Amino acid sequence: MLKFKKDLKLLCLLFLVLGLSACHVFRTRTNTRTVPSRVPYEQPEVKAKAEASTLMSTANLIKVARSYTGVPYRSGGNDQRGIDCSGLICNSFKEFGMKLPRVSRQQSEFFPAIDIPNIQKGDLVFFATTSNEINHSGIVTEVRSEDEIIFIHASSSKGVREDNMMNSYWKARFARACRPQFVK
Repeated sequence: MLKFKKDLKLLCLLFLVLGLSACHVFRTRTNTRTVPSRVPYEQPEVKAKAEASTLMSTANLIKVARSYTGVPYRSGGNDQRGIDCSGLICNSFKEFGMKLPRVSRQQSEFFPAIDIPNIQKGDLVFFATTSNEINHSGIVTEVRSEDEIIFIHASSSKGVREDNMMNSYWKARFARACRPQFVK
Protein backbone atom coordinates (compact mmCIF):
# COMPACT_ATOMS: atom_id res chain seq x y z
CA MET A 1 0.00 0.00 0.00
CA LEU A 2 2.91 2.36 0.80
CA LYS A 3 4.46 1.77 -2.66
CA PHE A 4 1.08 2.51 -4.30
CA LYS A 5 0.82 5.88 -2.48
CA LYS A 6 4.39 6.75 -3.47
CA ASP A 7 3.66 5.88 -7.13
CA LEU A 8 0.42 7.87 -6.96
CA LYS A 9 2.28 10.92 -5.63
CA LEU A 10 4.85 10.65 -8.44
CA LEU A 11 2.08 10.30 -11.01
CA CYS A 12 0.26 13.37 -9.61
CA LEU A 13 3.50 15.35 -9.66
CA LEU A 14 4.11 14.33 -13.28
CA PHE A 15 0.61 15.46 -14.31
CA LEU A 16 1.09 18.76 -12.48
CA VAL A 17 4.39 19.44 -14.27
CA LEU A 18 2.90 18.53 -17.66
CA GLY A 19 -0.16 20.66 -16.99
CA LEU A 20 1.92 23.70 -16.06
CA SER A 21 4.19 23.32 -19.08
CA ALA A 22 1.13 23.34 -21.34
CA CYS A 23 -0.32 26.37 -19.56
CA HIS A 24 -0.21 29.59 -21.57
CA VAL A 25 1.48 31.39 -18.66
CA PHE A 26 4.72 29.49 -19.32
CA ARG A 27 4.73 29.77 -23.12
CA THR A 28 6.75 32.32 -25.02
CA ARG A 29 4.46 34.94 -26.43
CA THR A 30 4.90 35.84 -30.09
CA ASN A 31 3.36 38.88 -31.69
CA THR A 32 1.51 37.66 -34.79
CA ARG A 33 -0.29 40.92 -35.49
CA THR A 34 -0.51 41.87 -39.14
CA VAL A 35 0.32 45.41 -40.17
CA PRO A 36 -2.72 47.43 -41.27
CA SER A 37 -2.68 49.40 -44.51
CA ARG A 38 -0.67 52.62 -44.65
CA VAL A 39 1.37 51.87 -41.53
CA PRO A 40 5.07 52.73 -41.73
CA TYR A 41 7.71 50.02 -41.77
CA GLU A 42 7.67 47.79 -38.71
CA GLN A 43 10.21 45.03 -37.98
CA PRO A 44 8.39 41.66 -38.00
CA GLU A 45 8.47 39.30 -35.07
CA VAL A 46 10.35 36.10 -35.83
CA LYS A 47 9.91 32.76 -34.07
CA ALA A 48 13.10 30.82 -33.42
CA LYS A 49 13.38 27.50 -35.23
CA ALA A 50 15.08 24.55 -33.60
CA GLU A 51 17.00 23.32 -36.62
CA ALA A 52 19.75 25.41 -38.19
CA SER A 53 18.80 24.11 -41.64
CA THR A 54 15.55 26.10 -41.50
CA LEU A 55 17.19 29.45 -40.83
CA MET A 56 15.75 32.17 -42.99
CA SER A 57 17.89 33.13 -45.94
CA THR A 58 17.31 34.33 -49.45
CA ALA A 59 18.14 30.90 -50.88
CA ASN A 60 15.76 29.11 -48.52
CA LEU A 61 12.97 31.63 -49.16
CA ILE A 62 13.30 31.13 -52.93
CA LYS A 63 13.43 27.36 -52.49
CA VAL A 64 10.14 27.39 -50.56
CA ALA A 65 8.50 29.70 -53.12
CA ARG A 66 9.68 27.48 -56.00
CA SER A 67 8.14 24.44 -54.31
CA TYR A 68 4.80 25.94 -55.42
CA THR A 69 5.81 26.09 -59.12
CA GLY A 70 2.95 24.78 -61.24
CA VAL A 71 0.31 25.13 -58.52
CA PRO A 72 -2.83 26.58 -60.11
CA TYR A 73 -4.03 30.08 -59.29
CA ARG A 74 -6.96 30.34 -56.90
CA SER A 75 -8.10 33.68 -55.50
CA GLY A 76 -7.69 33.52 -51.72
CA GLY A 77 -5.92 30.16 -52.12
CA ASN A 78 -3.31 29.19 -49.61
CA ASP A 79 -2.08 25.67 -50.38
CA GLN A 80 -0.85 23.26 -53.06
CA ARG A 81 -4.38 22.88 -54.47
CA GLY A 82 -4.47 26.55 -55.44
CA ILE A 83 -2.80 29.77 -54.36
CA ASP A 84 -2.80 33.46 -55.17
CA CYS A 85 0.17 35.85 -55.30
CA SER A 86 -0.06 37.19 -51.74
CA GLY A 87 -0.70 33.67 -50.44
CA LEU A 88 2.54 32.54 -52.09
CA ILE A 89 4.47 35.24 -50.22
CA CYS A 90 2.67 34.54 -46.93
CA ASN A 91 3.31 30.80 -47.14
CA SER A 92 6.95 31.28 -48.12
CA PHE A 93 7.65 33.48 -45.09
CA LYS A 94 5.46 31.38 -42.80
CA GLU A 95 7.93 28.49 -43.25
CA PHE A 96 10.37 30.60 -41.21
CA GLY A 97 7.93 31.73 -38.55
CA MET A 98 7.21 35.15 -40.06
CA LYS A 99 3.62 36.29 -40.38
CA LEU A 100 3.05 38.84 -43.12
CA PRO A 101 -0.17 40.60 -44.07
CA ARG A 102 -2.35 38.56 -46.44
CA VAL A 103 -3.00 41.35 -48.98
CA SER A 104 -0.41 42.47 -51.58
CA ARG A 105 -0.98 46.17 -50.89
CA GLN A 106 -0.32 45.66 -47.16
CA GLN A 107 2.68 43.42 -47.87
CA SER A 108 4.18 46.24 -49.95
CA GLU A 109 4.26 48.46 -46.84
CA PHE A 110 5.67 45.84 -44.47
CA PHE A 111 9.37 46.08 -45.37
CA PRO A 112 11.52 49.07 -46.42
CA ALA A 113 11.23 50.13 -50.06
CA ILE A 114 14.20 49.93 -52.42
CA ASP A 115 14.92 51.27 -55.90
CA ILE A 116 15.09 48.94 -58.91
CA PRO A 117 18.83 49.50 -59.51
CA ASN A 118 19.44 48.00 -56.04
CA ILE A 119 17.14 45.00 -56.49
CA GLN A 120 18.45 41.55 -55.64
CA LYS A 121 17.34 37.96 -55.08
CA GLY A 122 14.77 37.64 -52.30
CA ASP A 123 13.34 41.13 -52.70
CA LEU A 124 9.58 41.45 -52.95
CA VAL A 125 8.09 43.17 -56.01
CA PHE A 126 4.62 44.67 -56.32
CA PHE A 127 2.48 45.64 -59.27
CA ALA A 128 -0.73 47.52 -60.02
CA THR A 129 -2.26 45.39 -62.78
CA THR A 130 -5.84 46.64 -62.98
CA SER A 131 -5.79 50.06 -61.29
CA ASN A 132 -3.42 52.47 -59.58
CA GLU A 133 -3.51 50.35 -56.42
CA ILE A 134 -1.12 47.47 -55.74
CA ASN A 135 -2.88 44.16 -56.34
CA HIS A 136 -0.13 41.73 -57.38
CA SER A 137 3.15 40.56 -55.82
CA GLY A 138 6.11 38.26 -56.27
CA ILE A 139 9.59 37.35 -55.04
CA VAL A 140 12.74 38.09 -57.08
CA THR A 141 14.51 34.79 -57.77
CA GLU A 142 17.31 35.94 -60.06
CA VAL A 143 18.89 39.16 -61.33
CA ARG A 144 20.60 38.41 -64.62
CA SER A 145 20.95 42.01 -65.82
CA GLU A 146 19.13 45.33 -65.51
CA ASP A 147 16.81 44.15 -68.30
CA GLU A 148 16.26 40.66 -66.93
CA ILE A 149 14.96 40.42 -63.37
CA ILE A 150 13.19 37.13 -62.78
CA PHE A 151 10.46 36.85 -60.16
CA ILE A 152 8.14 34.07 -58.99
CA HIS A 153 4.44 34.81 -58.62
CA ALA A 154 1.01 33.25 -58.95
CA SER A 155 -0.24 34.16 -62.41
CA SER A 156 -4.04 34.20 -62.62
CA SER A 157 -3.91 32.44 -65.99
CA LYS A 158 -0.89 30.11 -65.65
CA GLY A 159 -0.46 29.45 -61.91
CA VAL A 160 2.81 29.77 -60.00
CA ARG A 161 5.63 30.54 -62.41
CA GLU A 162 8.68 32.71 -62.97
CA ASP A 163 8.68 35.67 -65.35
CA ASN A 164 10.90 38.60 -66.30
CA MET A 165 9.56 41.67 -64.51
CA MET A 166 11.35 43.87 -67.04
CA ASN A 167 9.24 42.68 -69.99
CA SER A 168 6.83 45.28 -71.36
CA TYR A 169 3.77 43.98 -69.44
CA TRP A 170 5.30 43.83 -65.95
CA LYS A 171 7.54 46.89 -66.36
CA ALA A 172 4.53 49.06 -67.20
CA ARG A 173 2.70 47.84 -64.09
CA PHE A 174 5.59 47.87 -61.60
CA ALA A 175 4.72 49.79 -58.43
CA ARG A 176 7.28 49.05 -55.71
CA ALA A 177 10.08 46.77 -54.47
CA CYS A 178 10.85 45.96 -50.84
CA ARG A 179 13.72 44.26 -49.06
CA PRO A 180 12.76 41.69 -46.41
CA GLN A 181 14.74 41.70 -43.19
CA PHE A 182 16.02 38.14 -42.78
CA VAL A 183 17.32 36.42 -39.71
CA LYS A 184 20.57 34.70 -40.65
